[in-house]
Amino acid sequence: MSNAESVLQALVAMSHELGRPERDLVILGEGNTSALCDEAGDGEKTFWVKGSGTQLSTITPDGFVQMRLAAVCALADRAPSVDGVTLSDAELKAALEQAKVNPAITRQPSVETVLHALALSEAGARFVGHTHPIAVNALMCSRGIEAALAGRLFPDEIVVCGPAPAYIPYTDPGLPLARAVRDAFRRYADVWGCPPKVILMQNHGLIALGGSPREVDNVTAMCVKTLRVLIGTYAFGGPCFMTGQAVERIHSRPDEAYRRKQLGMG
Repeated sequence: MSNAESVLQALVAMSHELGRPERDLVILGEGNTSALCDEAGDGEKTFWVKGSGTQLSTITPDGFVQMRLAAVCALADRAPSVDGVTLSDAELKAALEQAKVNPAITRQPSVETVLHALALSEAGARFVGHTHPIAVNALMCSRGIEAALAGRLFPDEIVVCGPAPAYIPYTDPGLPLARAVRDAFRRYADVWGCPPKVILMQNHGLIALGGSPREVDNVTAMCVKTLRVLIGTYAFGGPCFMTGQAVERIHSRPDEAYRRKQLGMG
């Protein structure tokens, strides 16, 4: 089995797990997933991304599209015009068609394909899971979301999801959102010295980044638990956040690094 085939097999399994109905992470065609490959027949890096309109719970290998990583990332470098648009919807569709490894594949890649490419190239991820959990969007669609995300609640949140999430105010899906996420990656690295594990997007949902399907699933599950706990705190006066010193202590403790490794976290 080639690298691309084994990665695709793992990606399908991860997508099914994220799409399980009882987890309330997605319904219908919501969400998308991707994974990095190391081959395209010519040594160029590629990635698999969910096809538009497919469902995570039932997707099969032919529901994914293999894309050329560098060509897709280059689309984010088109200089924005005054209104922030560089490519029309039709032009972006045509550009993504040209970036396919196999031009004969008729399935269209996800509208968030550029975002996935940047997560796989700039944020060090090998697998990406984007979902719309009910607990996450209950907060992401609220007026007080920025205050609610101002601190950390408990140690395991930090161990699994990192010292803080990256937060993105509502941005139009497609190229504008991909650029906003890329900017957030760079700001986060300047502050924390590492890429984020969690991206929370206002009025949209969650992106979990990982080095493996297991890590993406762990990050997703812990983020959902965290926001459920956060919602619950408002029934008792609001969140009691950990101090910045306590967050840094958990984030840098050797024993927590060991536990993170045992959990399959990068």
